[in-house]
Amino acid sequence: MNKFERFCNRHGSWGIRNLMLYIVIGNILVFLLAQTDRGAQIVYNLYFIPELIKQGQVWRLLTFVFVPASGSIFTFALSMYFYYMIGSSLEREWGTLKFNVFYFSGMLFTMIYSFLAGAIADATYLNLSMFFAFATLYPDMQLLLFFVIPIKIKYLGYINALLFLLGIVFNRFPYNILPLIALANYLLFFGGYFIGYFKRRRFETQNTIEFKSKIRDLKKERGYLHKCTICGKTDTDYPDMEFRYCSQCKGYACYCEEHILNHKHIE
Repeated sequence: MNKFERFCNRHGSWGIRNLMLYIVIGNILVFLLAQTDRGAQIVYNLYFIPELIKQGQVWRLLTFVFVPASGSIFTFALSMYFYYMIGSSLEREWGTLKFNVFYFSGMLFTMIYSFLAGAIADATYLNLSMFFAFATLYPDMQLLLFFVIPIKIKYLGYINALLFLLGIVFNRFPYNILPLIALANYLLFFGGYFIGYFKRRRFETQNTIEFKSKIRDLKKERGYLHKCTICGKTDTDYPDMEFRYCSQCKGYACYCEEHILNHKHIE
């Protein structure tokens, strides 16, 4: 655990509680306003547009996170439900402070890149990057897609990765870099996790290789790996037979499936 993690653990209640709830409510209000005659102008006034911010429209530094995703009311409602569920789950897991830092750092990276590249931005990829965080923490959690189809979070994470890939491939510069900015923010928080994961996998793989090598050498030396203490049957002579070791017998006593439950314990 690094210093940042320890600081967040000590001060986990700092920050804006239920941050994602406020962002979702803001998106819903803007979506409803967008249904009016002046809807397009209202939404336009919220985007992060560097040139207009330089002219004094500083509210865009914050309001771009309230620009609702385009699509039907059903897809919008579904996305808002997922954003709230994922955001609130991350806040419960991490604490208010760490989740706030995650979201605001994503906003900051987006703003810095947009200023440098002159790109118009919203929070689409930032919100989608939360799903990567959620899928990393809860890969085997199952939910009902469209409230009907059971599916594990990790598979939805793969779909999310495809959306990022499509955004990188089919958008033109500078907009094809925005998914990478959101992904960089995600890796800032999970890079250490993946480094540790791959180190453990490498260590476990090496141990597995060494263990299997020792097993092969032992079997080659003795001609068998398991031998029943009572009848003398071996796994070489009876490859389809199961052999077990009794925890109540003294020493390393092995028995075939015929005697594992029917033998006198060695004392």
